[in-house]
Amino acid sequence: MVQVGKPMLKALYLRRRIASEPAGAEGTAEGARRAKVDAFVRRHFTWPGTLRLHGAALGFDILRAPINVMLSPILLLARAGAWICRKLRWGRAADWLADRRLLLRTAVSARVEAAILGELLDVPPAPGKAIPDRAAMSRAILAAPQFRAMIRSQGSVAGAQALADRITGAIGDYTGTRSSIAEFTTGLVTLAIGAIVFQALTPGMISMAPGVAGAVSRGTAVAEFPLGATLGGVWYGVFAVGPSPALIVATVAGLMLLGSVIAAFAGVIADPVQVRLGIHRRRLMRLLDTLDAEIGGSRDRPFAAREHALARVFDLWDAAVSVFRAFRG
Repeated sequence: MVQVGKPMLKALYLRRRIASEPAGAEGTAEGARRAKVDAFVRRHFTWPGTLRLHGAALGFDILRAPINVMLSPILLLARAGAWICRKLRWGRAADWLADRRLLLRTAVSARVEAAILGELLDVPPAPGKAIPDRAAMSRAILAAPQFRAMIRSQGSVAGAQALADRITGAIGDYTGTRSSIAEFTTGLVTLAIGAIVFQALTPGMISMAPGVAGAVSRGTAVAEFPLGATLGGVWYGVFAVGPSPALIVATVAGLMLLGSVIAAFAGVIADPVQVRLGIHRRRLMRLLDTLDAEIGGSRDRPFAAREHALARVFDLWDAAVSVFRAFRG
């Protein structure tokens, strides 16, 4: 019996997938893939597509967003550790670190994952689930006709399940970048607000808190001045009043809540900008290259979520500003 190798399986998978795709400008497989990705990007990440997508953010995504902000640095460390272990040829440790799924799955991310599975990979949706969970996505991949030869090549049920889980994991890593872009967008919004309102650099909610608390404290003192608000403004213009520690803590909590709302819906602003810059297309092409490598039996092309490192710029800046203010005070 003739053995079918993994390169042949990969070629068979690509031919079957491309057969249903529109022809590209040059009629090549790469052109067909780009055309399909471009159509996907226009459908979901431009207005009004991104507005429909973020309708799912109304709810628990507002709570998940700040948790993902806190988990993002840990995820970055895990991915960096996986890269280092792979360079040192510690394959088992690298695979273990690369397989850690630390971010909470938001409702918006779930919609994007379902769209990728159905529209880019041509996998029929899970029965009875418009927005499937990760387990249902793995089952749908195992049941998809175009993956049958690939699944058989794994030699065991456990191997086939592991491959399906790695495919869904790579898609999850892709959608996980949305939390970092949302965090980055939130940082830009707070920076703009701080520059306009307080004439100060406020790359994060923590660095903005003293300015907001000070404004609230001064406004309250002026309003409660015994001789009236007009004289109160003059008095406290000369003799400054500072916010209490309790007011600063309450202000930080309120701003963090506001930041959570902004982060949950930041994609409404960020998605069209990324479409304009071609970022969404490049990121999706990277994802498809990673999936092709997984299908071909190689794990040396993991999806690189560089956006998590980008979001850390504002964290470091915010920490530096806070430390500077503490020493100056």
